[in-house]
Amino acid sequence: MATLIAPAFAQNTATPKIDARQERQEMRIEQGVNSGQLTAKETANLDKREAKIESDKMKAEADGKVTRKERVHLNRELDHTSNKIYRKKHNARTAG
Repeated sequence: MATLIAPAFAQNTATPKIDARQERQEMRIEQGVNSGQLTAKETANLDKREAKIESDKMKAEADGKVTRKERVHLNRELDHTSNKIYRKKHNARTAG
């Protein structure tokens, strides 16, 4: 009986779109570091934002269900971070 409950539990907390967005944003940050578009300080700031999103996602999943309101909040955080990544990669600052 426990095996029937586990998949149902996993479905309620699944966040595949949010996970995919996080992965793409992390790749964008990594690309910016490799190309020199991001300074160490910019990278640290973006990594801190990514860690906050992950923490918020874990909190949302903790009760076994990610609500629509929690998904909206996470997507807004991801939108804001995505804009920050773009602005930091396209400003005049470059890594040494």
